[in-house]
Amino acid sequence: MQCLLQMNKINYYEKSIEEIEKIKLLKQKPSILIHACCAPCSAFPLEFLTEYFDVTIYYNNSNIYPESEYYQRLNELKDFLKTDHPEVKIIIPKYENEKYNKMLSAFGAMPEGRERCFACYSFRMNQGYKFAFENNFDYYTTIMTISRHKNSQKLNEIGSQLEKKYPKTKYFYSDFKKKQGLEKGNKIAREHDMYRQDYCGCVYSYNARNIIEKENNNE
Repeated sequence: MQCLLQMNKINYYEKSIEEIEKIKLLKQKPSILIHACCAPCSAFPLEFLTEYFDVTIYYNNSNIYPESEYYQRLNELKDFLKTDHPEVKIIIPKYENEKYNKMLSAFGAMPEGRERCFACYSFRMNQGYKFAFENNFDYYTTIMTISRHKNSQKLNEIGSQLEKKYPKTKYFYSDFKKKQGLEKGNKIAREHDMYRQDYCGCVYSYNARNIIEKENNNE
């Protein structure tokens, strides 16, 4: 069964390269709105995408808890853009963590990488895609496929579904971690001495991190 699941996986890195080859033939860079959650995860995707796109970041991360963490990640991202990508614009919608947590509470506590996480991906990606569609962006994508802790197959499936909902804006399929993308991003993060969080972002991952820390301290 595991082998069958592996065989059915789509190579989204190859799909991204196929799309880039088409874009290279255009007379000007198309616009793309990208969901970004933090500077370390954005480092390599921005290096890759800015060569071919006019990039705007959509920082819709109301899942991040607490508020101080939300702004720490945001400010680190802003600093990185100033030094390495001043041409990249950033749009910051209202931070609404309480509202977001009510939505996630329907799933309760569960290990990371299950239905609650998929709902979180879908909610944020829909927000961003809707903005891209309403503001005439040519493409939309998320940088979350850079992470080994995120399900790239699921993220791209969500993107494919949203492309049907917002057909005027194309979805840019990706698996940014492939071909040493993750390693390249880590290298950039180290060179900039970036703040690197040790949990995903939501209150559930925050609490799980604290439990692990407490257990380790009691050993």
